Parts: sequence; structure tokens; C-alpha cells
Amino acid sequence: MCGIAGFFDPDGQAHFDTARLTRMTQAIAHRGPDGAGTWGAPGVALGHRRLSIIDLAGSPQPMLSADGTCVIAFNGEIYNFRALRAELAEAGARFQTDGDTEVILAAWQRWGPDCLHRLDGMFAFALYDSRTRQLFLARDRFGVKPLFMAQLPDGTLAFASELKALLQEPSLVRTLNPQALDAYLTWGYVPDTHSILAGVHKLPAAHFMLCETGKALPEPRRWWDIGFADRASGDETALGGELTDLMRAGVRSRMVSDVPLGAFLSGGVDSSSVVALMSEAGNEPVTTCSIGFDVEAVDETGYAARIAGQFGTDHHAQTVSGDDFGAVDQLAAMFDEPFADASALPTWRVCQLARRHVTVALSGDGADEAFAGYRRQVFHHHEERTRDVIPQALRAPLFGTLGRAWPKADWAPRPLRAKATLLALAEAGEEGYARGLSVATPDLRHWLYSPRFAQSLGGFRAEDELAALMRAAPARSGLDRAQYADLTFWLPGDILTKVDRTSMSVGLEAREPLLDHRLVEFAARLPEAMRVRGATGKYLLKHAMEPYLPHDILYRPKQGFVTPLAEWFRGPLAGEARAIATSGLLAETGWFDAGAISQLAEAHIAGRSDNARMLWQLLMLERSLSRLGLAA
Repeated sequence: MCGIAGFFDPDGQAHFDTARLTRMTQAIAHRGPDGAGTWGAPGVALGHRRLSIIDLAGSPQPMLSADGTCVIAFNGEIYNFRALRAELAEAGARFQTDGDTEVILAAWQRWGPDCLHRLDGMFAFALYDSRTRQLFLARDRFGVKPLFMAQLPDGTLAFASELKALLQEPSLVRTLNPQALDAYLTWGYVPDTHSILAGVHKLPAAHFMLCETGKALPEPRRWWDIGFADRASGDETALGGELTDLMRAGVRSRMVSDVPLGAFLSGGVDSSSVVALMSEAGNEPVTTCSIGFDVEAVDETGYAARIAGQFGTDHHAQTVSGDDFGAVDQLAAMFDEPFADASALPTWRVCQLARRHVTVALSGDGADEAFAGYRRQVFHHHEERTRDVIPQALRAPLFGTLGRAWPKADWAPRPLRAKATLLALAEAGEEGYARGLSVATPDLRHWLYSPRFAQSLGGFRAEDELAALMRAAPARSGLDRAQYADLTFWLPGDILTKVDRTSMSVGLEAREPLLDHRLVEFAARLPEAMRVRGATGKYLLKHAMEPYLPHDILYRPKQGFVTPLAEWFRGPLAGEARAIATSGLLAETGWFDAGAISQLAEAHIAGRSDNARMLWQLLMLERSLSRLGLAA
């Protein structure tokens, strides 16, 4: 795992100063503490920071191909590099190292952009071919590894693994993207369709850019997609066996490492499944790491300890305080863009714990998106059945009226919190799912915005992007479309961003075996009844893991990392909640109505409503602005 940065001049004339590039790579030195390098030629420059995982001494970067015509700066891991290397060697390729980086170079020279289909891994890389004077930028199927890009005022393309590297470039224009701010307040993160800076873009997951000297910069092109249009045949036993084989292959391929390797273990279905299959594959005890909380209601360490005991792992656990809010500024520094998934705090803590024992850690991320493990997906599946029975013309007035009249009972037991469900049923499935996934409704956002900022949006609504994505999905059903949105929008924008930044901040490589693309493609073909059965999501995965894991681990309610935001903003952070309304940074932007923010804070502190997530979003936005130096 590493960090990359570079420049490309479409005219092919510029000579880029090494010090200019080094400032960018130093800004992301945490991603690669084991080595650094730069390379340049007329019209192009590549920089690299290395975290050594494979071929520890023999694969420095940027790396030249064996014939010296191509050079690459690569962030990630290619899990099938040995098989690819053997195939390429048989075809005449020569290799000077034992790592995966040189395999990408040889694959490019043999197959060109089609080499991406042969790579099984997580990656973002920049490859320059001096024969054609082309720069090839590419990102992996799910967006595990990030890549930011910006065209500078002189036409130069600058790119880097993190925004903080681009911020080292003095000519970068730092102007707010209003649509990105609306998207952030909607979702709690800035999705890959936007960047908080108007002139910065993210190369989307499963896309590449082939930049040619003498031509205008092209638009990114999709090279892979996940399809839900087909359905697998077979009974529960046969499909469960195939699923287990694919999970086993995904785990084993990600256990290749020349440095200490372990796993995150929460005691939930996904991480426990990964640890079970790691234990099956290895001869030594798996090193496992868990984070617990000093609040019993949200602490899962007992479940993690049971799994650790069952498989005889070398287990390490740490309890963090429920008032672990002192790291807000450090979180803002990790993410650059505003990022308000509060589970980033415990994720960072477990990464810190893991890094004391290993350099690579496997996680269970991706299974909920691929196999329909989220409660919202199960609800949506059943809501779609209601939509199929009751026409839109009847649903809109019936459920819309009930939903608007129903109180927003944040304090009530979950079955009584029907407002969101009723409002969702009044809408088409895509709009309903977007509503359920969002943190703040359009009405709430526009209440918070100043009139000038609301006008600057020009009618943009962040939810419309997600709804359009779902409508265009290669899918058969509402459940398919919801999972497609989660895999292509939520996963890269929130989950994988969170894991990448928190793990890389401590020099830890996180790997996601349950995002093996063959496993996800299999999951997308499963009949709906193999994904959702009654109130149970991830049905087939849980059934397939029954020989490995206890029943109560498999079928207990999903929990995840819980951060007590509501309590913080009524207690130790109450002052922060009030200060947001008068924040100099937010006030200076002119984007918000300070009176509305003040009302939001006071209603929360008094216990009249739960506005904790929006207050957290505004707090993280303020901290991010202090680092970005944004102009309105």
C-alpha cells in the first residue's frame, strides 16, 4: 500500500520541478513510510511513497519496465500477480523483481487498457508509456484505493492519492463546489461524483483515463460494472457450497504478504467469517484485533472474544471511552474533505491497535452491500412489494399524508418510528431509498442554507443523483437497484474512504476479501430469496457459515461501530453545538442561516429532537474548512 502523485502536461513540453512533486509526496508520507521516489521526463512527472508489503527490498517506485519504455507509480496490491507473471513470462516478458508492480507494467505492454480485466486486486496507478506518450490512470473495481485529479490553470493535470497532496500545489484554485456541499449534508460524505473543491475531481471506481500528448484531456471511461440482471440456478446447498468456495478463495488470495498479517474482529458475521476462513487456511494462529466501548449497550468485545477463543487466535482488545471526541481535528486532517461518518473514530482506534501488531489487516467490509445485509435493504425489499400492489396514484396521497402527519419520534422504539417509511412509500422506489439513506431532507437543508447559497445550487438535489443511478442500474428488482447503489455510490464514498484514510494514517494496509469481484458477481446473481428471507438479510451467507460460526453470532441483530453523538452534544460537546451557529468560518462563507443552526442546536440540547448527526456534520465541515482555505 502506498501513495502516488504526479503531473501530466497535455502539450508534452513542461519540465516539472522535483521539489514541487516532492512537496506533494511528503504530504502523504503516512501512506508510505518505507520509501520515496520521483521520476520525470518532458511533459510528465511521477512521485511515490511506499509501504513495503511484497518484495520488501526489490520493488522501489516509480518503477521502469524491463525495456525502460514504461514507468508506473502504483498504490495497492494485485493478488493474482504470480499467476499473471507466469503467463506473461511464458509469452516472453522479462522480470527483474519479485513483486506485483512490474507485473502491471508487463500486462500493460501486452494488453493495453484491457490489462485491467486481468488484475485481481485493489489499486490506483499512473502509468506512462514513452513509446506513445500516453498517461494511463486507473482505479480498481470498487474504489478501494483513491485518486484525486485537478486540471491546473496552465492546463497541467495534477493527480494524487489524497486531496492534501494536491493542496500543496500553489496554483490550485480553492473554490467551493456548491453541489458537493449539498451532497455532503445529504449523505455525510462527499461522494465520488463530486469534490468539495470545484476544480478537483475523483477518478470514479472501475474507471480509467487514457491521456494522450497533443490532445485534450479525455473523460474517464468505465471498464467494469456489476450486473444484477442475471439469476443463478441451484438449491440452497449447491449455492451455499459455491459461496463458501468463493469466500475461501477471496480470503486466501489476500493472505499473501511478506510482513505480519492479521484481521479486524468485531464479533459480527462478516469479520467472524473472515477469521474462520483465515484460521482454516493457515498453520499459525491468526492475529485479531477488536475495539470495545465502556458503554455496555454498544460493546461487542464479548462476541469477538468468543470467536477468538473458538479459533485460537492471538487476540488483542482495547476499550475506548464513550467520550472519545478529542480527535475531531485529527479526523479532519485525515479526510481533507468534510467526512461525518462518526464510526471513523472507532475505526481509526482499531487501526491504531492493529498496527502495533501487524502491517496488513483483513476486514469484513463489502458483504452487507453485496449480500443485502443492511436493515435499509431489507425494508426496501418489502416496501417494493407494497409499491407493486398499490399504484403510485394511490400511494402518494395516502402515505404522503400519513407520513407528513406522523410525528418524528426519535425517542420512540424503532417500530413506532414510521415517518420515514410512510414518506418513502409515497414515492417511487428510487426516491424512497434515497430518502432512507440520507441524513438530511431537502427541506431541512434549505432551512439551514442562506437564500444566496440555495440559489447557487440552481435546483440541484443530491438525492436525484442516487435515484438516477438506481433507475439506470443493470438490475431486475428494487432490491437489485438498492444494492447496486450501495456498491457503486455508498461503498466507495463512505465505507472504503473511511477505511482507507484511517488505516493509511497509521501505515496499515487494510484488505477486503469479501469484495473479491468474483464473489460479488456471484452475489449479484443470487435469487432475492437467497439474499433476503423474511426479516433476515444476507441469508445465504449466514446459512453457508453455519458449519463455522455459532448460531447466535450469525443471527443476532446487526450492530456496527456506534458513536454516542446525541449524548456528546447534550453533554461535553454542548458548547461546541452552540458555537457552530456563531462559527466565524461558517459565518464568513455566507452559506448558512446562523439562526436556523442555533435553533437546531438548542432543540437538540434541550432533548426536543435528535439533531446529533447534522450537528456532527456541521462540526466536521467547520474543521475541514479550517484546513482547506475555501473561498465561497
